[in-house]
Amino acid sequence: MIPHARPSIAEEDVERVAAVVRSGQLAQGPEVAALERELAARLRVEAAAVVASGSAALELALRALDVGGGHEVLIPTYVCDALHHAVVRCGAAPVLVDADPATLSLSAKDAEARLTPRTRAVIVPHAFGLAIDLAPFVALGVPVIEDCAQALGAEVDGRPAGGAGALAVCSFYATKLIAAGEGGAVVGPAALVRRVRETRDYDERQTLAPRTNAKLTDMQAALARSQLARLDAFVARRRAIAACYRARLGRAACRLPPDAGRRHVYHRFVVGLERDPAQIEAMLGARGIAARRPVFRPGHRALGLAGYDEAERLWSTALSIPCYPALTDGEVDRVADGLLAALGA
Repeated sequence: MIPHARPSIAEEDVERVAAVVRSGQLAQGPEVAALERELAARLRVEAAAVVASGSAALELALRALDVGGGHEVLIPTYVCDALHHAVVRCGAAPVLVDADPATLSLSAKDAEARLTPRTRAVIVPHAFGLAIDLAPFVALGVPVIEDCAQALGAEVDGRPAGGAGALAVCSFYATKLIAAGEGGAVVGPAALVRRVRETRDYDERQTLAPRTNAKLTDMQAALARSQLARLDAFVARRRAIAACYRARLGRAACRLPPDAGRRHVYHRFVVGLERDPAQIEAMLGARGIAARRPVFRPGHRALGLAGYDEAERLWSTALSIPCYPALTDGEVDRVADGLLAALGA
């Protein structure tokens, strides 16, 4: 079976982690501090605070912006559930926004329509690796949190994604652009990042102000640092695979992701179908190829809400096929051949 996702783990990754284990400094320490410096430099931001997961990063970013009870936060409905949970854990109310058919992130027009005096922030993912222009969301007049969980290495107008909002969050989950098993980060202005550092750790504090335990270990940080050093190679391989798919599938009965140059790092290669994605997923599975809907289930479906027509269309037509650096050329050909066969091409 060709899995839908697979991390790229090299011997140098193993050695970096082993060196930490041998050192005896397992918890948050010098590797975490070094990862924060390197990540901030890579994204051209003032500071970074690494934390236990991307979900924790979302919550701590919201708390750093003083999001709490009585507030609303605009989030996409066509996204994983982590955004919804982070908002709720802060005591705020998630307000779901319909999808944009071009970017697969949230619609700026629909976001504006759902803005109220209680809106405190908007979370904008660079969905599936495509970095988008944040200007329409900044124009809403509330703080923007960039969700770069799927877009490390993408650029907009020559600058890395992650520096255009009030804060940005990253993820180092096993399927992400750099994989540390778990982990995340909040990046941005030093003053706000300092607030994240204050709340990710509760021990030996003078006050009992609400805090949590969301630290990253030095073992995970060492793996993330090793992966970060190879990010450019990872992105180049993803783009090469996407180019191959684009050439092979150009005449197939499916819509392909945009050829967006350096804006796209292809965390997912999402195709639009004219039939039920579950059928194509099953046909590919029979050929030993794992494919998935890029979003398990839109948030509005879980909440029984209507009025999200574009997200419904995407959920009913979109399918993600394998696209990651560990994929071999032979596997890329198998995936393309399998999809062509499933589509009757």
